[in-house]
Amino acid sequence: MLVKPQTFMNRSGYSLRCLAERHQVRPENCLLVYDEVRLSLGRVRFRLTGSPGGHRGMESVINNLHTEAIPRLRLGVGAVEGELPGEDLVEYVLEPFRADESREVEALIERAADACEAWLEEEPQQVMNKFNG
Repeated sequence: MLVKPQTFMNRSGYSLRCLAERHQVRPENCLLVYDEVRLSLGRVRFRLTGSPGGHRGMESVINNLHTEAIPRLRLGVGAVEGELPGEDLVEYVLEPFRADESREVEALIERAADACEAWLEEEPQQVMNKFNG
């Protein structure tokens, strides 16, 4: 099942909780895919568990599902690894990518799709080894 909540990001956990309850899906059987400004554009990171790391959408998911053990694929949209953009964060994540970033964005989408497929077919450690480098 592929789901894109139609709520505000900071309420996406409620949507996932409703879906999980309705279809009896356990959190560890979900893969959350979301943007991460603390990763440079084009990077992906797969994790099985962890804190929200300041991401309001992930915080909502953890609060609604009552666990940090939710597999996630973070997609880098930031300018510099580990740093927040100097601009207003909300504005930064909602504005379209610049034309000179189009090749990196296309490569990111392809890499993310590959990582999602790998998550379905391979062991978690293999996915981390393949995509977290």
